[in-house]
Amino acid sequence: MRNPASEPRAENPMDKRDNKPRQSPADQTFQEVKYLRRLIQDETAVRVRLRNDEEYAGTIEFYDAHFIRLTRSEGPNLFVYKHDIKYLYEEGN
Repeated sequence: MRNPASEPRAENPMDKRDNKPRQSPADQTFQEVKYLRRLIQDETAVRVRLRNDEEYAGTIEFYDAHFIRLTRSEGPNLFVYKHDIKYLYEEGN
């Protein structure tokens, strides 16, 4: 009786792996930075929806790693923490 486990396996090219260390994915893609810069430069009107479902409209005038400054025509300007933002979108013209 033949024992298939004791026979040598045919070499499968999919089994070969590089012994090179894998690069970890980038922590930042900087797409957020590019997008916010474009919104500021073009003075694009946006709506910001917060996690508590409050919504504010205005233009983004400044940002950093932790917050954005939303300049509003009606009401005072707001500093909004990024971790409180559910999403933001550009208002249609």
